Amino acid sequence: MIDLRLLREDPDRVRASQRARGEDVALVDALLSADERRRTSSVRFDELRAEQKSLGKLIPKATGDEKAELLKKAGELSAAVKAADAAQDEAKEETQALLLKLGNLVHPDVPVGGEEDFTVLETHGTIRDFGAEGFEPKDHLEIGELLGAIDVERGAKVSGSRFYYLTGIGALLELALVNAAIAQATEAGFTPMLTPALVRPRAMEGTGFLGQAAENVYHLEKDDYYLVGTSEVPLAAYHMDEIVDAAKLPLRYAGFSPCFRREAGTYGKDTRGIFRVHQFDKVEMFSYVAPDDAENEHKRLLDWEKQWLTGLELPFQVIDVATGDLGSSASRKFDCEAWIPTQGKYRELTSASNCDEFQARRLSVRMRDGKKVQPLATLNGTLCAVPRTIVAIFENHQLADGSVRVPEMLRPYLGGREVLEPVSK
Repeated sequence: MIDLRLLREDPDRVRASQRARGEDVALVDALLSADERRRTSSVRFDELRAEQKSLGKLIPKATGDEKAELLKKAGELSAAVKAADAAQDEAKEETQALLLKLGNLVHPDVPVGGEEDFTVLETHGTIRDFGAEGFEPKDHLEIGELLGAIDVERGAKVSGSRFYYLTGIGALLELALVNAAIAQATEAGFTPMLTPALVRPRAMEGTGFLGQAAENVYHLEKDDYYLVGTSEVPLAAYHMDEIVDAAKLPLRYAGFSPCFRREAGTYGKDTRGIFRVHQFDKVEMFSYVAPDDAENEHKRLLDWEKQWLTGLELPFQVIDVATGDLGSSASRKFDCEAWIPTQGKYRELTSASNCDEFQARRLSVRMRDGKKVQPLATLNGTLCAVPRTIVAIFENHQLADGSVRVPEMLRPYLGGREVLEPVSK
């Protein structure tokens, strides 16, 4: 959530942010009104309580009619205090509810617009000319079936559409990718983490996934648990309700977890293969830093993602995601999109988001610097979303006979294999 003081001091900035996101601008005025009622009712409650305490000191000293009058007034004050307390609680709840609906303030350099209004910042690698090589590229599912690596038919039989099995070399490739990603993250100073896949509502709400993203979250109503769509959620909540010594920052964690997404609103999109699925595994980087270091950490996360994709020898571009596609928690987000030959376009493989103090305020994660205690900043960055990475590797490194060349970086994690061979022609 944003700082209420900032809202009161510069509401136009908050309105502009809401407008850029394509969100409800009227929410800002509703929140200002609720906040004013909260502060007014708090002052009124304090005044009545002070009067009640003063009256309480007079009653024991009074006698006769004076005491009766004071007792009568005390009864009236008691009712007024209870009413003021209820009004105060109601105003607090309303303010909090509205505050949780408000997205983070967008960074001033973020391009304004929707999903297609991003800005391309960089392009890396060379797109292969398969025509010059004399063959038409196969898509990842055809390659996966030739390799005995992907089985979507049985995935659908067992679990429904958008589920799959990774089999044989496909399973080994996932393990290789995860181990390579964790090795890179560990070398960069991240602490490896295996995180819970089920979290309580506060963890999910605190990271901002029960607002506009709620439709894509799986909820187990009987137990009131949520299945995480990314290990960002348990990593952000790891230090919930804690005060961290500023001298220990930055704190960096690399979480590996299964991820679950309903993919609501994507009917008909990416229905073939494993590019868009309901369950997948992912290695996620997560950082806790001092607020004034957040922008630099954002660039560092992006650099680690670029290092990873360069090591996989994939052509990719880096984009500055537009305001309407940010998600409520991020003030700015950089995506790395790999080239997918059979689609003829770049598709998202990794994201790096700067959430500033937004999540930390919601989860009450603070830092102590000397005597000063304040919210810190959180950032997250995908290192390896396994299925999409396999898609990019299969399609970009395929050979004419349906085999796939293994990037040098991955070979030590695949027993030295240089090529993945088809199991059937």
